Amino acid sequence: MSATRNAVPVTGSSAVPAAGTSFGDRRLTSTHSAFWIMTRRVTILAASVDAAFLVFFLAAGSPLLAWLNVVSIGMYVTAYALLVRRRNSLALLLIWIEVVAHAAIGTMLVGWDSGFHYYLLMFIPAIVVSGNWRRVTAPLVVLFLSYLGLHAAAHVVGTLAPLGDTALQILNVFNVSIFFAMASYTARFYYELVRKSERKLRELATRDVLTGLSNRRHLMDLALPEIARARRAGETVSLVLADIDDFKQINDGHSHEAGDLVLTRASVLFREACRTQDIIARWGGEEFLFLLPNTGSDDALNFAERVRARIADMPVDHDGKTIGFTLSLGVALLAAEEHLEDAIGRADHALYRSKAEGRNRVTLALPPHVSAPPLADSQACQV
Repeated sequence: MSATRNAVPVTGSSAVPAAGTSFGDRRLTSTHSAFWIMTRRVTILAASVDAAFLVFFLAAGSPLLAWLNVVSIGMYVTAYALLVRRRNSLALLLIWIEVVAHAAIGTMLVGWDSGFHYYLLMFIPAIVVSGNWRRVTAPLVVLFLSYLGLHAAAHVVGTLAPLGDTALQILNVFNVSIFFAMASYTARFYYELVRKSERKLRELATRDVLTGLSNRRHLMDLALPEIARARRAGETVSLVLADIDDFKQINDGHSHEAGDLVLTRASVLFREACRTQDIIARWGGEEFLFLLPNTGSDDALNFAERVRARIADMPVDHDGKTIGFTLSLGVALLAAEEHLEDAIGRADHALYRSKAEGRNRVTLALPPHVSAPPLADSQACQV
């Protein structure tokens, strides 16, 4: 082979799964968890903004507004502590009270032009993504009416604690900047969440749930362009089809959990045996298919033998019992102009002979259009 085999992830696979756990269970941060992580970050940011407001209003000679921000900082610190203790609903209620009260009081004290009302608009995305339209319509209507009511009250009552023109302009620019920053962060968060969900769906469509390896369909999608590339480059491609021997007896004699452990252990060893360019998939049940680019039949046989020997030397422990298992393998060199499905069929016939001749062995498939000698009745294969 042109490249040394080493313990690196293979094409079409992700991080090596822990034995006994399903690929679907090993997801990155869930949508629910990610939301609360974002809420913690926003809480810290909001407390920092209120600290900046505190300094600003002290400098502007408005102690009432300065004290308002001291209270706000205390509420955000409390909300963060509640989030850490996973008292999320209470923390979220406290945050909502702070934002609504701060926006209303700030607007009434220094006027609509201060820009405090913009913070009410930050609730829109949070409300919209919290449920279906029937559930979110009422909160959106309440927010809309509250916003209009605050606008009307600010213009009817007037400014209760006016600031100088320069201070008011600085405050407006600061509030608009914070609103833009927080709106951008929130939008980016939901964008990344959608992208992560799309990646999860793609993985579920292309991965075997238990082992994390590519599934049959994904291997075929990856294999066809790789074979076309290899043929243009004049390279050989080999296939190795592996089957765990007596797998039904492992399930029946121990448990299906033990069978799953065997499958995940085997998948880890398969990954370690492969190069980066190799493609491996769980072909079905206890069968696995390897596609080895730039690999002749001799190298493919050596590879299959190393995998067979490694599996035979690596039993699994389950419920205090050691479970040994072995592999039977069939190897086929993809012939020029041969269809992939035909080469897989030849590898399957070679695997059948490995089973019939005693299991725990490797058999090289005959070239296309060459018939194999019939098996004796005593060699009938029981998979």
